[in-house]
Amino acid sequence: MLPAIAIVGRPNVGKSTLFNCLTRSRDALVANDPGLTRDRQYGTGKVGHTPYLVIDTGGLTDDPADLSRLTAEQTLTALRETDITLFLLDARQGLTPIDQEIAARLRPFGTSVVVVANKIDGLDERIVTADFHALGLGDPWPIAAVHGRGVTSMMADITTRFLASKQENTFPSTVEDNSFDPQYPNQDRPSDIRVAIIGRPNVGKSTLVNHLLGETRVVVHDHPGTTRDSIAVPLTRAGKSYILVDTAGIRRRARVSEKIEKFSIIKSLQSIEAADVAIMLIDALEGVTDQDLHLIGFIVDTGRALVIGVNKWDAIARNSRRKIHATLERKLPFVDFIPIHSISARFGAGITPLFRSVDAAWKSASRGLSTPVLTNILHDAVARHPPPLVRRRRIKLRYAHQGGRKPPVIVVHGNQTGDVPESYRRYLAGAFRQALRLTGTPIRVELRTSENPYKGRKNLLTPRQLRKRARLFKHVKN
Repeated sequence: MLPAIAIVGRPNVGKSTLFNCLTRSRDALVANDPGLTRDRQYGTGKVGHTPYLVIDTGGLTDDPADLSRLTAEQTLTALRETDITLFLLDARQGLTPIDQEIAARLRPFGTSVVVVANKIDGLDERIVTADFHALGLGDPWPIAAVHGRGVTSMMADITTRFLASKQENTFPSTVEDNSFDPQYPNQDRPSDIRVAIIGRPNVGKSTLVNHLLGETRVVVHDHPGTTRDSIAVPLTRAGKSYILVDTAGIRRRARVSEKIEKFSIIKSLQSIEAADVAIMLIDALEGVTDQDLHLIGFIVDTGRALVIGVNKWDAIARNSRRKIHATLERKLPFVDFIPIHSISARFGAGITPLFRSVDAAWKSASRGLSTPVLTNILHDAVARHPPPLVRRRRIKLRYAHQGGRKPPVIVVHGNQTGDVPESYRRYLAGAFRQALRLTGTPIRVELRTSENPYKGRKNLLTPRQLRKRARLFKHVKN
């Protein structure tokens, strides 16, 4: 069992910076703005040969606002899961009343609390940490998380004391083995399907994640932009393993002014590129917007498999549903290969068929395709609709083979392929998709011109051929 370590403290003391330092990643969004982290973020790290689990949490405050209360609930949930609590303090600001209130709230949990004084770079450690002894939680560890100063020795001491308290004589020598611990949300198995949930702000992405997990794993609020970071969580459903990635809502670029939102959008776009399948949520009450179309186009251009979920279907009157479907079909003709499902993330309606399409899209995107099958499909497509003439010469497409997966890449060889129009390339992609019954994934068709091995070489005749040519020329002259 890995030691679970939660990082808690008031806003802007460096919790996410320490999380990134411990996990050697950039998974947690970091900025100078307080209250940036709202959801629990999980990661793994290792000191020496000892692995551990780290939980980043939102800053605790005395603000009674809904979002602050929901963030605090996420932090309290993390404390119930943890073995060790790193209580992070700002050494430059000293002890504050909020710090004292947090210390009082930590005591009833009964976990081992380690006081950590962050941002000690350039300061006298003994002077700046003296006030923190008043908390009665032991000697504070002085560190500078942004530079990693003091972090390794602190973690070595913490894990050693944890192992001694558990009286465990053996412990895994490395986290990089073939096993999968369900407490390891960031450790993907090869069989895991990584699913990114994408959409504009307030379309129900976090509500869908919480319904699938059966718990309030991420903060849900009717205020747009509640989710700021991309949160990856494991899910087992119908015997299959998934990694769900809840992302921040993506608005039109012209409306994005805050630096935090820009960072959040970058993380969301990176989550799309790292996903196997993207679930694009559309608000049924607002219909398909231009931003939805831009996001769908970005996902397809990135080559990710895609399933569309029209959320909040329960709020649509029955006599209006057919009209909405007609509008979707009219606005999305360029992605006719993408399954569209009507769902209600709040009540769980339509989730099962949605995930059937996720599985089908993933299988289509990762499927192996044989060269004889692809070549036969190519010849049939060319026979039905030959390529156009170029300079009075017919383009010849000879054979096809697979060039990649996720998305499927089909390489077609022939002559003069540089003159094949884009419309014919789309025709070939549609022919391959229809014949192979691929759903939910874009197909990339690459055209390559076969090289002529004799191009640029002079025709060198053998001595016998030269004698024959001399005889022929002699006959012609006579």
